[in-house]
Amino acid sequence: MNIDTSKYNNIACLLTEMAQTYPTREALVESVSVGSAFDVKYKSLTFAELENLSNAYARLFAENGVGKGCRTLMMMRPGLEFTAAVFAAFKVGAVPILIDPGMGRSNFLECVRSTAPEALVAISAVHWLKYIFKSSFKSVKHSFSFGACPPSWGLMRLEKAATADSIKQTGAALFETADTTPEDEAAILFTTGSTGPPKGVVYTHQTFLAQVAIISKVYGVTPQHVDMSGFPLFALFAVAMGMKSVIPKMDFTRPAKVTPQIIINTIRDHNVSFSFGSPALWLTMANYCRHNKIKMPTLKKVLMAGAPVNAALHKAVKAIIAQDAETMVPYGATEALPISNFNGTEMLNKTAKKSTSGEGYCVGYVNEGLEIKIIKSIDKVIPKWDESLVLPVGERGEIVVKGKVVTREYYGKPEATAMAKIYDTDGQVWHRMGDVGYFDSHNRLWFCGRKAHRVICGDRILYSVCVESIFNNHPHVFRSALVGVRHKDEVIPVLMVQPLPEHFPKNSYERSNFKRELLKTAEHFEFCAGIDTLIFMKDFPVDIRHNAKIFREKLAIKATETLSKYL
Repeated sequence: MNIDTSKYNNIACLLTEMAQTYPTREALVESVSVGSAFDVKYKSLTFAELENLSNAYARLFAENGVGKGCRTLMMMRPGLEFTAAVFAAFKVGAVPILIDPGMGRSNFLECVRSTAPEALVAISAVHWLKYIFKSSFKSVKHSFSFGACPPSWGLMRLEKAATADSIKQTGAALFETADTTPEDEAAILFTTGSTGPPKGVVYTHQTFLAQVAIISKVYGVTPQHVDMSGFPLFALFAVAMGMKSVIPKMDFTRPAKVTPQIIINTIRDHNVSFSFGSPALWLTMANYCRHNKIKMPTLKKVLMAGAPVNAALHKAVKAIIAQDAETMVPYGATEALPISNFNGTEMLNKTAKKSTSGEGYCVGYVNEGLEIKIIKSIDKVIPKWDESLVLPVGERGEIVVKGKVVTREYYGKPEATAMAKIYDTDGQVWHRMGDVGYFDSHNRLWFCGRKAHRVICGDRILYSVCVESIFNNHPHVFRSALVGVRHKDEVIPVLMVQPLPEHFPKNSYERSNFKRELLKTAEHFEFCAGIDTLIFMKDFPVDIRHNAKIFREKLAIKATETLSKYL
C-alpha cells in the first residue's frame, strides 16, 4: 500500500483520514490486565473514537494555552490515551517532547532542562517529580495530568475533557487541525544516549509524513494488517496507516524481560500479522517458543531493529511464525529512519557466511527516495558537501544519508548538529550516521560498527562488529564487545565476553581453557591478530530502548579498571 502523504501539512491529518475511511474499524487495542493463566483483558477504540478522543484533548489543550509551537513534554504510559494525546498535540500545532522514561533520573531531568517545555502532559508520578525538582521544570506554564494529583496543584485533568469510555458514549468531538506547514517543528524525540548524552532530535511534519510513506511502501503495510508493537511509538505510525495496533502488556524499557506467554496470547487473541520489536524481545520469544513447541502462524512480517540481527535469530524467528512469513531489518537512527531494509531470507541465503567471517552485517538496500554514500572517516566538522569525500565500492568509511526522512538538527545543541550534518548545495543535509560501513558490488549496504567504537592500534583499525562476529561463532558465547584500553602511548584491544549463563567459567582453569578456545576460533583471521586480552562478564550494560545496543563506553571503563591491576 502506498499512502499519499503529499496532500497533508500535518501528520495528524492521516488519523482524520483513517477515521473517515474506517470509522467503525478497531484502531487501537490496549492490554490492561493479565490473569493467572496469562489471559489478557483489553480495552479498545475504533478509528472514529480515537479521532474523537484526540479532538477532545486538542480542545482542552487549545483552551488552556497550548498552541502552535508550544513545546509539550508528554510522559504518559503507552495506551489509548497516550496515542490520542500525542495526536491532539499535533492537531493544535504543539511540539511533543518524547523522552524514554528508563534513561535514569539525571538524564531525564537534563533532557527536560535542555528543551525547556512550556507544557506538561503526564501521569501523577511525573508531576511529583516536577514538584520536587522545581528548577528542572521551571519553564512549564501549562500542566495537564492523567490520573489523580493533589487538587492544590491546580492541574487540568485529561479525564475531565474525555475518557475512552465517555467518547464511546458521547460520540463526535470536532476540532480543526492547526494550519501548519510541512517544515514546521512537529516533535522532539530523544536518542537513547548509547554513544553519549541523549540528544533531542527535531522532527518536522514532513519528516513524519516521509516516514509513513516509506514504511507503508517498503513493508507493504495495508489496513488488513494487525500490528503489535514492541516499541510503543510505532503504534502512532500504525494507526496513521490504517492498521489496527495492539499495545501489549510489557515493560517497554526492558523488552528482553518480556513474558512470552502474554505476547503469544495477545498475538493469538487479535490475529496479529505484523510486529516491530527489539532483537532482544524476539530472542526471548524465539527461545520460549522453541522450548515449548509453540508457533504463531498469523504472524506474516516481523521487523527487528536496534542492533545487528544475526542468522541464528532470523532462523529462530522464522521457525515460530507463518511458513510464508518474512523477517526484516530496517536500518537507521532516530535522526534518519528507515534508510535501508534487508530481509531474513536473503540474509540467510546470501550474506550470513560473510557476516560470520568478519565482513560486517548486511543492512540491505537503500530505500527509494534516499541517497546513501560512504565517505572518509573524519573526526571533525564537515561544513559543506564535496563529492571528493565519497569512497569507492567496497571501501569502509562513515555512512551518510540524504532525503526527506533525514532530520536537520538537534534541539539547542548547535555543536552536536554541526558534527552530525553536512550541508549540500541543494539545500538538503546529509546526516552522518556515526556508523562505519561499505557498499558491496550488489548495491547492498554493510554495517561494521559505530565509528566511535573503532579500536585504533597504531596503523591498524579494528571494527567492533567485524571482530566480535568471529568470537561470537563460539557456541558458548552469547555476545562479545571489543574495546580499547590506553596504556602509556599505545592502545590495547580488549575483548569483553559474555558467555551463555550455563557456560560461564567457574574458576581460573575454566577461564584459561575458554580463552584458549576463543583465541583458536580467531587465529585464522588476520584482523584479529593481537587480540589476546579477554575479560569474562556475566552481563553487559545495554540501552534502555532496545536492550540490544551494548554500552561499550561503560565496558571500556571496566576493562581499564581490570587491566590497571596488571599493567
